Amino acid sequence: MSEFLLYVDSKYSSPYAMSAFVALHEKGVPFELLSIDLTAHENHAPGYTATSLTCRVPTLVHDDFSLSESSAIAEYLEDLYPAPGYPPVYPTDLRARARARLIQAWLRSDLMPIRTERPAQVIFFKRTDQPLSEDARVAADKLFRVASALLPEGARYLFGEWSIADVDLAAMINRLAMNGDEVPPQLAAYAAAQWQRPSVQRWVKHAREIA
Repeated sequence: MSEFLLYVDSKYSSPYAMSAFVALHEKGVPFELLSIDLTAHENHAPGYTATSLTCRVPTLVHDDFSLSESSAIAEYLEDLYPAPGYPPVYPTDLRARARARLIQAWLRSDLMPIRTERPAQVIFFKRTDQPLSEDARVAADKLFRVASALLPEGARYLFGEWSIADVDLAAMINRLAMNGDEVPPQLAAYAAAQWQRPSVQRWVKHAREIA
């Protein structure tokens, strides 16, 4: 058994579980992947509630320590396995790293109309033909404004080099782009490029195998 266990959703459709999965792969840390069925409420079963304080996925188990929430998991891995010995998942520059964490927190706490009307299932399984509400269009405009401010023309990454925040931002953009909603071409191209990263494709292939 590997030193780490990562619990994810059995449909492999959580962008937050994907983020933790990618962080582990990018660090090159061996881990065992376990899935739980959220639709069957396995996250509220006694065994899992004893493991995950928040009863959510992802949850990382490291020896006798467990940690939920994908950004907390990525930060823990970064502190546990710092550069230069291990590939970084956050920018090395202090201010850029703080900005990356800001982006992660913002994507998880704002833009609710997008998350509601374009759930992650539209990325991994089936598009919806339901048009965006006015609230969702306002949220999309906000997403595009922020992303465009952070990504100069032709930029491949948010902070000059890849970071886990690129995966999280691309996932939010792809809720719209992969559903066929109108997305600025530069941002659609950025998100599509992030999706081709090998660690991301490992997750995508999990999702497509069970679709």
